[in-house]
Amino acid sequence: MIGIIDYGMGNLRSVLKAIEFLGGEGRVTARAEELDACEKLILPGVGSFGAGMENLRRGGLDEYVRRRAAEGTPLLGICLGMQFLLEESEEEGLFQGLGLVKGRVVPFTEGKIPHMGWNAVEDMRGPLFDGIPSGTQFYFVHSYFADTAEEYTLGKTEYYRTFASAVGKNNVFGVQFHPEKSGAAGLQLLRNYMRL
Repeated sequence: MIGIIDYGMGNLRSVLKAIEFLGGEGRVTARAEELDACEKLILPGVGSFGAGMENLRRGGLDEYVRRRAAEGTPLLGICLGMQFLLEESEEEGLFQGLGLVKGRVVPFTEGKIPHMGWNAVEDMRGPLFDGIPSGTQFYFVHSYFADTAEEYTLGKTEYYRTFASAVGKNNVFGVQFHPEKSGAAGLQLLRNYMRL
């Protein structure tokens, strides 16, 4: 069972449908006792960092996610959910993240913003990208990106600069793009996650 964390923001149903399409079982919930029964967790997200983190805190889900990650539960953050994994964000102020991956969320300062549409992910590494060739296109929609060290960067994308489009540390993974909207490659990434 894969728990899809519901904190009032995000692409919950599309992620659930992708998991079910792959033959997995998912549960969308904000209740810790229901998430406790899940072997893996997905933290999706669409919207602003500050509002999202406030929603997580209000339900006690921030501490819950930190605890489950520390226990070794595989965790996948998607888009805004990936950004939550970092230490802080500069979006509309300065907000604290979950601190599971070292780094900061910063704005694009060049090009058309948001960065929206298909773009390549290069220099892929780690189990999420098994069977997915470097340079594969994924679907992005974002105005901020992860500024993190090379050791936490699992994939890179070029948009007026090179940025970390996938991050990770141990059992914690994050992707800036939307695998549930990225066709066969996105489904392969989710399949890889389900097999962890």
